[in-house]
Amino acid sequence: MNGQQQTGQNQMGMPGQQMNGQQQTGQNQMGMPGQQMNGQQQTGQNTMGMPGQQQTGQNTMGMPGQQMNGQQQTGQNTMGMPGQQMNGQQQTGQNQMGMPGQQMNGQQQTGQNQMGMPGQQMNGQNGMPGGNSSAPTSYTAASTVTTDANGQTYTSTKDEENAILVDGSKVTLSNITVSKTGDSSGEDSDFYGINAGILADNGATLTITGSEIVTDGAHANGVFSYGENTTVKISDSTITTTGNNSGGLMTTGGATLIASNASISTAGNSSAAIRSDRGGGTVDVTDSTGTTSGVGSPAIYSTADISVSGSTLSASTSEAVVIEGGNSVTITDSDLTGNNSILNGQSTTATNVLIYQSMSGDAQEGASEFVMSGGSLTALTGSMFHVTNVTTTIDLTNVTLNYADDSDVLLDISADSWGTSGKNGGNATVNLTDQTAEGDIIVDDSSSLTLNIGSGSSYTGSINSDGASGSVSVSLSSDSTWTLTGDTYIDSFEGSLDNVEFGDYKLYINGLAYSAY
Repeated sequence: MNGQQQTGQNQMGMPGQQMNGQQQTGQNQMGMPGQQMNGQQQTGQNTMGMPGQQQTGQNTMGMPGQQMNGQQQTGQNTMGMPGQQMNGQQQTGQNQMGMPGQQMNGQQQTGQNQMGMPGQQMNGQNGMPGGNSSAPTSYTAASTVTTDANGQTYTSTKDEENAILVDGSKVTLSNITVSKTGDSSGEDSDFYGINAGILADNGATLTITGSEIVTDGAHANGVFSYGENTTVKISDSTITTTGNNSGGLMTTGGATLIASNASISTAGNSSAAIRSDRGGGTVDVTDSTGTTSGVGSPAIYSTADISVSGSTLSASTSEAVVIEGGNSVTITDSDLTGNNSILNGQSTTATNVLIYQSMSGDAQEGASEFVMSGGSLTALTGSMFHVTNVTTTIDLTNVTLNYADDSDVLLDISADSWGTSGKNGGNATVNLTDQTAEGDIIVDDSSSLTLNIGSGSSYTGSINSDGASGSVSVSLSSDSTWTLTGDTYIDSFEGSLDNVEFGDYKLYINGLAYSAY
């Protein structure tokens, strides 16, 4: 179980484990069958044991088959075993935790997390819902469109309803106006397009030109392309969303979305401008702009193969780009800016480009890729790149890198809160071509780095300046340079040390020290 917690602390253990301790306000002791738990409790604490146990002012939690219904306030938690049903509400800083097959239903407010084991339904961080559900057999729509239209206005004010549904048809919509209000309750909207302003599915081919799409509701994505053989093409149009979990352009289930000269704006939390989810697909965005202002709302959230060219994208309270699992983002001649000033969900490291695997099951596992050529990548907070619990390749060619005032870290490859402890570091291959790069690199002892400082490149920085840690290999081409800014520890080096500018520092290669003296 991984996640961030606000108010309240938790102790958790496995069968047969002994846990002894004291608890203060909002703390909990949790355990598994056969566990012994001894301790004292103060205000707001919970006691867990066998069915039928009750204590005044406390919560009783127990074994499979037990049903528990109620409300909880600050710092309280609802936890249980397989098959248990738990329904309730949570306030600030609360968590829902459980084991396989457990059903957990509730509401969460600021700073909350849902944590659990495989099979559990969970809404995850950075706009990525988790869990398992199946596609709906039908959709509710204010207008199901099967023929071309020009200059029409489409409106939906109901919950769980699309303003426009194009179901398997080939349709062109020109100069239309779409207004969507009304909420949806959860993940099916993000997986399958329920409650979106415009939804195309079932192999539809939808072309949108010169149009304005506005949504104001929870889980009300702007333009949604769902399912294999479904294609949405949108050009010269404006997409605006204001609710939480409401991406601008959304693609899932292997669909295709192509956008050009689009203006995208989102204001809600977990609402990326260019967003994908379970099943991914292909997204191609050119000559467009995108801005986000919500927490956990990067300019791009990728569980798909996403390409962006000639565009300007920015996130005022989130990463510029997030890649989850074995997916890719390719950026060409574009300017991207991120400001990860508020950490979201399980994140513990502020960064501009997060490359990770959440283990939620919504992004295929495998090697990911971030490729950028031309343009600029600007971090207003945190490191430039953070790689964790995944294997990835980062290719940079002639990109202007603008660093945050609070960080001089180019790349942080380290374990975070996702994956299995001790095995959840990152593995990165970084290729620099005609690239100027600055900043330190951190590789922890569960991670690895292959750094190729290729043709016409220069790197200024240190690697693991505090001492040897993860596995690091560096190659330096004959027409490139490396300027040390601190003592550096690596395992192997390929190239000429004549191209290394040591200054007052030492380069340790497999334990042997090299310097200018």
